[in-house]
Amino acid sequence: MAKGYWIAHVEVRDPERYKDYVATAKPAFERYGAKFLARGGAYEAMEGKGRGRNVVIEFPSMQAARDCYNSADYQAAKAIRQEVADAEMIIVEGYEG
Repeated sequence: MAKGYWIAHVEVRDPERYKDYVATAKPAFERYGAKFLARGGAYEAMEGKGRGRNVVIEFPSMQAARDCYNSADYQAAKAIRQEVADAEMIIVEGYEG
């Protein structure tokens, strides 16, 4: 079964409130087996617009990635994130080569 990945590019407008998003999202990430592969840190925008925070999260499957996003816990966190940050987020299926 292919893993699922969240890829997010985020521009945080309120770093203090963003901490509330992280804390609120944590139970959903734990419940659905999230593994953070990249979370902030240095980056180079090679093409297109770069954002200050870039995140890659691995899940055991595409379904787990979707279920986490759609969970009540994550939706509560998302509401906070949307107030304090601008983001693009996608879910992609991993390669099983």
